[in-house]
Amino acid sequence: MSSPSVFQKRIEGEWIGRPSLFDGEGTWRGFEDIRRSSVFADGETTYYMDGGLSGGGDMAGRFALGAPFAFGVRDSDADRLYTGPDFYGSGQPYGGFVDANYYGPGWQVSLNTWNHTVGDTQIYSSVLYQGPAMVGVFNGLYTRDPEREQRHLEHETRCGAVPFIVPTKQNSCYAGDLDVWSAAQKPLGGVRAELLTEPVDLLVSRRRLGLRGVLELDLAGRLRRDGVRTFYEGPGAWGNANSYGRANFVRLHTTDGRRIAGREFMMDAEPGMGAGHRLALVYQLFEHNSLSMIVHGVLERA
Repeated sequence: MSSPSVFQKRIEGEWIGRPSLFDGEGTWRGFEDIRRSSVFADGETTYYMDGGLSGGGDMAGRFALGAPFAFGVRDSDADRLYTGPDFYGSGQPYGGFVDANYYGPGWQVSLNTWNHTVGDTQIYSSVLYQGPAMVGVFNGLYTRDPEREQRHLEHETRCGAVPFIVPTKQNSCYAGDLDVWSAAQKPLGGVRAELLTEPVDLLVSRRRLGLRGVLELDLAGRLRRDGVRTFYEGPGAWGNANSYGRANFVRLHTTDGRRIAGREFMMDAEPGMGAGHRLALVYQLFEHNSLSMIVHGVLERA
């Protein structure tokens, strides 16, 4: 390959972050200080990750590593193949979002990484698996703006453990425009999205997700919260979710054979008794158990 892919050009430069580590139940355990970059040279791409784990509790021995990561990538806008030695697997880009599944020998886990790039910010999560069991999650925000580096790291330190929550005593509406991609990685256009919440009490609300545009979707029902867990109790959608700090991972099912696997990330949530205003969404939409579309973007609270 004589030049990097469109996605590779999108993510060029050094990205700096302090993602948080959570155990499989959603309990915060520590930070991973990371500087990562990808270099295209002589027709090949190499990823570099340098940093270390702060804290970690009983997970520290598994996720601390005594050397920087480095691994090759066969770069294209169709598939990105990770060729080791530190990660083996593949990823598929959908515009500014990449969905990757790979194995890390040093950590001895399989990873499902979702990286959503919005300008100079990346909304990142890696869900860590031992066989079918989730053993942990890394998530956080990255920046490549050197002028924001110190403020960004201070923000991630202050906000990394903040739990995902929407307003519990007033109606709220998060709205914005999202990009839609086909399962074949082709852009389909855009949708206008609204996520409406009407609290019934401090733990129960009525929730409606509406998409209008190249994709039409209207899911409404009762939502019950129990700590970091939430339960969607119909009639428009059934399922559940678990949050890991600011990132809420949802699994929804409808009675007509559709389902959604998604991540809702509260980008600006701060410690205290409130909720954030910027919500980054990634939804994978399935029709009768087959992936049909990827939807991603950022919503703002009105």
